[in-house]
Amino acid sequence: MGMNYRYIAVEGNIGSGKTTLSKMIAEHYGAALMLEEFENNEFLPKFYSNPERYAFPLELSFLAERFQQLKDLQHGANLFQPLTVCDYYLSKSLIFARTNLNDDEYKLFWKLFNIMFQSIPKPDLLIYLYASVEKLRSNIRKRGREYEQKIEAEYLEKIQSQYLEFLNKYAGQSRVLLINMENGDFVKSTSNFNAILDKIENQLVEGIQTLNF
Repeated sequence: MGMNYRYIAVEGNIGSGKTTLSKMIAEHYGAALMLEEFENNEFLPKFYSNPERYAFPLELSFLAERFQQLKDLQHGANLFQPLTVCDYYLSKSLIFARTNLNDDEYKLFWKLFNIMFQSIPKPDLLIYLYASVEKLRSNIRKRGREYEQKIEAEYLEKIQSQYLEFLNKYAGQSRVLLINMENGDFVKSTSNFNAILDKIENQLVEGIQTLNF
């Protein structure tokens, strides 16, 4: 493995395949794997049923859980593996909060986020999986989580817009690999997955680098 990364974060919209790719990269490199524990969040199904009531507790609970996991990483929870792969980055909290919270709630949330953000490790490489809203909805239908089936295209579009705005700002001082998944399938196509590995191992420079299949 011709690279010096210690921490890779994989990001993307709902249904983009970030957890699957994170698992595959971690397995390939024998890396530590850190996954978001969203299935244990009792507020998530409630949020999809009643967004206005449950958005704030949902975003706070996600922020607290993500922060705790990343602090554990910082304090050496994975000392025996030189690389950790994570299927989210803490800034995800801010992206979803901006979409889901009203202005007053978001201002408070941002203050809490900013305090936490200063003290967590930053990834050496951020991978973003891009797919159209149509493909995201198809992926969501295929994986069959009941509470996700009512997610509207407009919501996914808002999240996508927030992510792309974030990436443009973030890439000014960090490495970002944007993978266009519209015509790709790294699970079924070995060549697609190998192309991702080649990009990772190329020691990317700061800014946004893209990979199209």
